[in-house]
Amino acid sequence: MSRIGQAPIPLPNGVSAELRDGELIVKGPKGELSRRLPAAMEIAVEGNAIVVRRPSDSKEHRSLHGLTRSLAANMVQGVSEGYVKVLELYGVGFRVEVRGRRLNMQLGFSHPVVFDLAEGISAEVESFVPTGDNEYLACRVTLSGIDKELLGQTAATIRSAKKPEPYKGKGFRYRGERIRRKAGKVAQAAVQ
Repeated sequence: MSRIGQAPIPLPNGVSAELRDGELIVKGPKGELSRRLPAAMEIAVEGNAIVVRRPSDSKEHRSLHGLTRSLAANMVQGVSEGYVKVLELYGVGFRVEVRGRRLNMQLGFSHPVVFDLAEGISAEVESFVPTGDNEYLACRVTLSGIDKELLGQTAATIRSAKKPEPYKGKGFRYRGERIRRKAGKVAQAAVQ
């Protein structure tokens, strides 16, 4: 049995779930999410929990069992607590500001990079954050939302606008991400 798939998903206070036409709908204090889960899995709302069962021990059903349970658990956590992703922008002269539903980013290009936030995603920007390192943190962008998949995709798209480069470390990083640094030409010449 799948250790992840067989665990029931408890519904916290204020969160309700229902199945309608093969679609799981979860409502909570932060909002409402709906998702069509794999039809092969048997999903039931029993008491104060969501239970996922698989019809057989075939390879396909075993692989879908844990996936289906994880997707449903992410929905429950999203509508009850929400998710947060933090991006840190390193580099002198780089800026990010929120204008309505848009992020206006100055990333060292000849033009500003404008990113439209998806519905359900909100952003906060904290500028010129001091760090103890030698690096210069220009700003911290905090993204929050209830849909884990949409939030992760949004963070990845913003990060792709200016990925961290390995020589000076400038660009967007996830909080806590370590960038492997490379030695420049001068440092390599001194070693030889």
